[in-house]
Amino acid sequence: MSEVVHPPESVYNLIPREEVHTQKPPRYMSKHRPTVVLEKKSTKDAMRTMGPAKVEAPSPDKYLKKHSKEPKLPEMTQCLKEFRTTCTVKKPPVPARTDIPPMGIHTKRDFIKTATAVPMKPQPVCVDTSKGHKQLLENSGLLPKYIKKKHYGEVPDYLLQRNEEEQRAQEEYDNFVREQREKGAMKHLSDEERQTILEGLKKNWDQLHREYQGLSLVTDTISKKFHKERLEVAMKQLESDIGHFERFKTIYIPTN
Repeated sequence: MSEVVHPPESVYNLIPREEVHTQKPPRYMSKHRPTVVLEKKSTKDAMRTMGPAKVEAPSPDKYLKKHSKEPKLPEMTQCLKEFRTTCTVKKPPVPARTDIPPMGIHTKRDFIKTATAVPMKPQPVCVDTSKGHKQLLENSGLLPKYIKKKHYGEVPDYLLQRNEEEQRAQEEYDNFVREQREKGAMKHLSDEERQTILEGLKKNWDQLHREYQGLSLVTDTISKKFHKERLEVAMKQLESDIGHFERFKTIYIPTN
């Protein structure tokens, strides 16, 4: 039901109505207000927003005069006068040819050694930039100083140790193969058999590689993932076997 709106001129307006006075809540006042007011008064600067302070206008008698800004020489003092007099004293004249030189003056300086001393040669330098930057040639790395080392040209110790370990491992392998041959558990492969096995291994690798290249690019299922991993493991094992057959010319295989 819609609300009834009465026109301004209505008998209902003659009914006296009680005036309802709403009381507003008290205004909020912070407990820190006095502290803020005190801080504001204590930190306020004079003439902060009202322009510069009023100062006395310059006198018209103190106008800028000519040559007033030029530097002036200090006034002549007693020290400057004495310094000037000492600088202007004439030096003794050059002795004449007929004057007798002073005799009996001794010195500890050895003029013979000073005259015969070999002059020091400048250290060689090299220029390494377009702007002429120089550095000592010895520190530049251009001199072959490594040939003057004590152990130059000798085989390092770690290479000797590695060679000894390889030789020891080869001897142990040869001894093991010899023992197995004596027991009849291993037989020696001829060159033709080794080449035949090598070609068969390469052929198997080519087949697996062709199958690996035919796989889908997206391995979205578990079966595809396992199939790809199986091919990779098989190809890696074949590569290891092929490298072993190509590296060793003498190969023994078990008879069983």
